[in-house]
Amino acid sequence: MPGIRNSGVPALGGIALAAVLAVIGHAGVSDLDPVSLTVSDYAVSDSGGIIHVAMLLLGAASATLVPALARLGRPCSGTPAGAATTAGRRGRAAEWLLSIWAGGLLVSGLVPTNPPGTDMGTAAYVHRYASVIAFLALPLAGWLLADRLSADARAARWLRALTLVSLLLVATMVWSAYPGDRALYGLIERALILTEVALLTLLAALATWGYSSSWSISWRAASVTEPERLG
Repeated sequence: MPGIRNSGVPALGGIALAAVLAVIGHAGVSDLDPVSLTVSDYAVSDSGGIIHVAMLLLGAASATLVPALARLGRPCSGTPAGAATTAGRRGRAAEWLLSIWAGGLLVSGLVPTNPPGTDMGTAAYVHRYASVIAFLALPLAGWLLADRLSADARAARWLRALTLVSLLLVATMVWSAYPGDRALYGLIERALILTEVALLTLLAALATWGYSSSWSISWRAASVTEPERLG
């Protein structure tokens, strides 16, 4: 559907440009340790400010996908009422979760954290919790959408796999932040970001290359094969 592709293409472009800017922002910082310090720590350094631009761009790219999710895997007119209602609820929840992810990124980009080694202020706490909420929202959206891609098992498997890896990395970050004494905290966070950007890229690719008819295909196939089984 053209409307879906119109959302997917700019999203893919925004994701790619945000990735390039993030790499440039990291390359411009030489006196920080990426294994122990977060991306946000790099962003508030003298040479890493472009990372905030990358956050904002990624948030904007994510926001353009929200309308596409309303149509991705939408049930066709022949879908049983119960299945259509469940799919509709999951789809709306996925839209809200992706909106939360996009909003969290925008807040994180606009409200910087504190420089490393200084006390956290209000802005730093806002930045931290906006990031945490965003990191949790995106994989949950991916899991809900995987349930709707019944006609494309490969895409559904990838979405579920990326979701599980993301949640595992979130749990690892929580461990590192508290009992783990922040061991490898920056490295774990970067692995989480790469995983979630991969998940977001997959969603944008699905929106671009036309998996919107997956529910329609699956239910039509079922309506064709059912009489054959009865016969």
